[in-house]
Amino acid sequence: MSQFPHVGDTLPKRRRSTAIVLAVLATLTLLAAVHLVFSPHSLPGLPLVTALAAATCGIAWLVAGRDAARDRAGKQALEGADARLAGLLDSAMDAIITVDSEQNVVLYNKAAERIFGWPTREMLGQPLTRLIPQSHQGAHGGQVRRFGQTGTTSRRMGDGTVLYGLRAGGEEFPLEASISQLDTAQGKLYTVILRDVTERVRAAEELSAFASAAHAIRESEKTRIARELHDELAQSLTAIKMDATLVREAIPREASAVRAKLDDMLGLLDTTVAATRRIASDLRPLLLDDLGLVPAIEWLTHNFSQRHGVPCKLSLDEDVELGEPYATAVFRIVQESLVNVAKHAGASRVDVRVERTGAAVVLEVADDGAGFALDAPRKASSLGLMGLRERARLLQGTVEIDTAPGRGTRIRVLIPVPETADAAETGDIT
Repeated sequence: MSQFPHVGDTLPKRRRSTAIVLAVLATLTLLAAVHLVFSPHSLPGLPLVTALAAATCGIAWLVAGRDAARDRAGKQALEGADARLAGLLDSAMDAIITVDSEQNVVLYNKAAERIFGWPTREMLGQPLTRLIPQSHQGAHGGQVRRFGQTGTTSRRMGDGTVLYGLRAGGEEFPLEASISQLDTAQGKLYTVILRDVTERVRAAEELSAFASAAHAIRESEKTRIARELHDELAQSLTAIKMDATLVREAIPREASAVRAKLDDMLGLLDTTVAATRRIASDLRPLLLDDLGLVPAIEWLTHNFSQRHGVPCKLSLDEDVELGEPYATAVFRIVQESLVNVAKHAGASRVDVRVERTGAAVVLEVADDGAGFALDAPRKASSLGLMGLRERARLLQGTVEIDTAPGRGTRIRVLIPVPETADAAETGDIT
């Protein structure tokens, strides 16, 4: 049985029926004329009428025969096209499924058999929901209805949207899909092209897990180095300063050249201690580990204003304390956003907002600076926004950027946070 409902639908049945009716009428007319010719009361001229009726009958049957032959040839051509189309569809690597307006399957290619595990004979005429997990059937119905009404859909192959299908064995698996529709005499037909992306999703998950682990290791190493700089190097420099001060006090005042040199050394030591503490704080502020997220962000915004002379208004939810890795991610996103403002925005004011909303944490960094065009090519050395997106993506978060040249930039990040990820869960990031 053909999978294609169009075969035979376009054959000119009405024209063929009309030709047959005319041929039958011509035949009846001929029979009537013959009867009158051989009747005892035959009228003059009947032989001519009979000849005309015979000619009409012959022409009518000739036309009917020609139309029948043409119909057979057309049907054979359509059946041949049907076979070629079926061969093309079955050679496709992606699953191709067509359903009618009632969402029953009318076309199902070999790739669909391979992906879903159902043979064609068991799927034709069956509802498409047989291939959709129960938890996704409601959303699918709404998508199809909206697509049928508007002709638009958010489902495009390659746009990153992942749907889920159901194999014959009950296994759910990820798919990419694109959908189209066609109006026919029998109603709308919807065709969906499906691609099994199980391996790609698995590879993306493994890559994400690797990137997350790499981030954790890097943060752990930064913490270790920052603590060593603060606890060992800074303290050693402070001890050297104290010794140098004692030496200076012990030198006679007449040795002015030596005392001046020691004064220069003490000044250099002060600068080095300050630089060491700044580098340690930039690597990872100990406030984040020792006191938590709220004091760390307060220090970050205050330090930004002091360094760059740009007022920074902070709106911070006091109960936004988070465990790892969420606290570090939020801190780093705010930090990198402020670095971008300092490097590129030329702003005169910055607003930072961090709050907990239900099962998510929302943070915004807005400035009144130069802004930029989102669709402009990214500079090869500019990785700031990429880093923001990557940090958010690793925690299943989203990043929205609202900007345009001359009207500043607003970055909004939403990160889902489990209820267990509160301050009581803090600990080593690894």
